[in-house]
Amino acid sequence: MNCTETTRVCTSFLAFKPQPNQTLAVIKSMFDILPDDITVEGNGRDYMFIRKNCSCLSTIKKYVTDTTFTVKSNEGLVYDLVMEAYDGLAFLSNTTRRAKHGAVISLRLFCGCSSGLWNYLMSYVMKDGDSIESLASRFGVSMDSIEAVNGISNPDNVTVGSLYYIPLNSVPGEPYHLENDIPPSPASAPVPTPSVNSFSANGLNHKARVPYRWIVGGLGVSFALIVLSIVVYFCLASSKCFAEARRKHTKDADDKNSYKFQILRKPSFCCGSGRYICGKSGDCKQTSGESSHHQITVPKALATDVFEMDKPIIFTYEEILSSTDGFSDSSLLGHGTYGSVYYGLLRDQEVAIKRMTATKTKEFMLEMKVLCKVHHTNLVELIGYAASDDELFLSYEYAQKGSLRSHLHDPQNKGHSSLSWIMRVQIALDAARGLEYIHEHTKTHYVHRDIKTSNILLDSAFRAKISDFGLAKLVGKTNEGEVSATKVVGTYGYLAPEYLSNGLATTKSDVYAFGVVLFEMISGREAIIRTEGTMTKNTERRSLASIMLTALRNSPDSLSMSSMKDYIDPNMMDLYPHDCLFKLALLAKQCVDDDPILRPDMKQLVISLSQLLLSSVEWEATLAGNSQVFSGLVQGR
Repeated sequence: MNCTETTRVCTSFLAFKPQPNQTLAVIKSMFDILPDDITVEGNGRDYMFIRKNCSCLSTIKKYVTDTTFTVKSNEGLVYDLVMEAYDGLAFLSNTTRRAKHGAVISLRLFCGCSSGLWNYLMSYVMKDGDSIESLASRFGVSMDSIEAVNGISNPDNVTVGSLYYIPLNSVPGEPYHLENDIPPSPASAPVPTPSVNSFSANGLNHKARVPYRWIVGGLGVSFALIVLSIVVYFCLASSKCFAEARRKHTKDADDKNSYKFQILRKPSFCCGSGRYICGKSGDCKQTSGESSHHQITVPKALATDVFEMDKPIIFTYEEILSSTDGFSDSSLLGHGTYGSVYYGLLRDQEVAIKRMTATKTKEFMLEMKVLCKVHHTNLVELIGYAASDDELFLSYEYAQKGSLRSHLHDPQNKGHSSLSWIMRVQIALDAARGLEYIHEHTKTHYVHRDIKTSNILLDSAFRAKISDFGLAKLVGKTNEGEVSATKVVGTYGYLAPEYLSNGLATTKSDVYAFGVVLFEMISGREAIIRTEGTMTKNTERRSLASIMLTALRNSPDSLSMSSMKDYIDPNMMDLYPHDCLFKLALLAKQCVDDDPILRPDMKQLVISLSQLLLSSVEWEATLAGNSQVFSGLVQGR
């Protein structure tokens, strides 16, 4: 499908029939989607309909969407594996690169954007037995519509294995449910089988001889007990609520209301997704201050997908204390804005635990409220929380490789190897996807307000996750796209000029900070650079953004980058595609534009970075034999 609107982004669908070895986890990885992006077809056809954002690629003037494919074999060619896995939906240059287990391949999928006559277009690969007539009946559209979209003049002349577009006005298929998540219907519920004796003549005669007054008396007593139970329950609830209200609204010395978080006498842990705690077994124990015998049972059939389930996990304070070795200095990972962060080993799972004083109740509750709702592979996952008499604790998934900042700025002295070009682009794309999610795809849209390299964490495979969502750093976005802030929060060097001047945070202020992060990844320098003054001995502070913008003004294209040479991270040892680095620098330049309207949104940045990653992988393929580049790729994936 030809296209020219390169700035347009639409929602599209891809019809995909999984192979027996393609589990839900594999499919989500193949298409880079969440379970909510999948619907399924009934009638035993077993098709999945994948929802993806679609856009026009300027170089080929076709509608495509980007994804990645993880190679699971050491045999054959990458091209053949990709074509077989996606069954006609994928587009990949016919590379002769050999398959290597664990390698991640960037590729494109064919999609389509409707001209306006229909709400969606769905990519469908024609199979044996399919016809225009059967597809029209199957998806509830007219044959004329399918023929018009695909430019078909003869409906009998279709090619098996070719891709066609199905015009749709509604989302195809039905919501996807795990088999064990679907409760049995009332019709299928087992009906208790009455005993034979209950139908015997003696049984009937016995019931007939029961005195009527006994029946009436029994019903009366039962009714009285029920009424008494209800009265007692409401009395207890009212007294509890009244006591709690008195505690919450106590007067302080200045006769002002002091709203205090009611700390549990016996600390407990709850409201977590349980992704990491439940990852190894089917049964997850749950403990509270009152009992240690309550359990959550996870069906074994769901073991592969338990990471997507929001199961409340409860831990005792003693477990948290023990997991951090009593909050020893050896477990300390660092100090954040609102508390210290410790490494912990909780039920054989690595976690990061933020320790806060009870005076940070507002920040604690806000982060809890948001992160219990926001889940994405590129956002650090909140596992749970705990409270004691004077301390609050938040537990997150542990990022084994630490922060992006520690890998960019003087990595050797911090015990880290330098990041390769491919790794940097992949990390930028991961972070962009996390930001796009909170900006566009959550029920309530959010602005982070403190995007920086120290808040972008790296897991064991160097995949990026955005962290630190506390104290109004994640703020609900209004219909106008702006949020009023009582004060400017964040880190200097990353703050957008309009945010500094009027305190209004928008998604575009996050984009500005992300542009500074891109400049850091290109240069390896800090967001604020301190230099000795030329005329005085005083230290001058300049923003990295202003320095990089000056260098770019003197570099009109990627072939004349001499003015930028001094600002490219020497740790990359000149092992990068010059055109791709120049494009990334231009992206960063757009992000830090003084006019927020001229900055791209995160959706556009995800598309651009996906294309950059694909171009970088193609560049890397031309350097076969350069072990330095390929070792970086392997470490980064």
